[in-house]
Amino acid sequence: MNMLVLVIGVLLFLVMSSAISVIYTKHESRKLFVELQQVNREIDELDIDWGRLQLEQSAWSSHGRVEKIARKRLDMRLPAADEVIYIKK
Repeated sequence: MNMLVLVIGVLLFLVMSSAISVIYTKHESRKLFVELQQVNREIDELDIDWGRLQLEQSAWSSHGRVEKIARKRLDMRLPAADEVIYIKK
């Protein structure tokens, strides 16, 4: 009888330990899933920002804009045909 109580006690302890482990694992899984969703959201936002920055860069570096700034701020102009010098190797 004493041995039976001991076996039941050990089995009860193992069942409770298993249940607590399942609960802990499920909790950790949910925490990691929430973190994964947040990281995916950040990735999406960064992708959108990257696209905007690429559009902005292409607008700022367009040929017409660069030429306009070169003419206005730097007083640059296209050379006349007689001012062009070709160098041969």
